[in-house]
Amino acid sequence: MLGALFRLVAMVCFAIALVAGVLDLARSIADQALVLTPLHADWLRYSPNSLGLVHDLIVERIHPYVWSPMAERLLAAPTWSIFGIISMVFAMTARRRKHRWQENFGA
Repeated sequence: MLGALFRLVAMVCFAIALVAGVLDLARSIADQALVLTPLHADWLRYSPNSLGLVHDLIVERIHPYVWSPMAERLLAAPTWSIFGIISMVFAMTARRRKHRWQENFGA
């Protein structure tokens, strides 16, 4: 059950990464220069209120140091790369592993 949920999250994150990558590619072709839209810009474009809420939550409940260097670097990365990495992590977590004894029988 949890594996199916992780596969679904991986698939949704991969779809978001693919759409963000295609948008960056289209902008790059139109501008005739490399365009990499940071996660921060996309987040502000689609849900500015939630970015403020996440900022307040991290600074007040966890620690200001987590927001200042760590989250700012993460938000400066291209959107497609962040969602691609999240997709890979969830897909690797959800994959079905063979047990050693199954390798001998080809199951």
